[in-house]
Amino acid sequence: MRQLKGKPKKETWKDKKERKQAMQEARQQVSTVVLPTLAVVVLLIVLLVYVATRPGAVE
Repeated sequence: MRQLKGKPKKETWKDKKERKQAMQEARQQVSTVVLPTLAVVVLLIVLLVYVATRPGAVE
């Protein structure tokens, strides 16, 4: 049957499986890439604040 231009096609089981796998890979990337990067950024900010606010050396 011919597909009309304006209507979206129905999602097949294969499409659904591919979409679920893509979502799983995205969740895995969040835990392996985003969280460690965010931790490094927060650590750098804390280090900058510490260095900027510590008192000078006592002589």
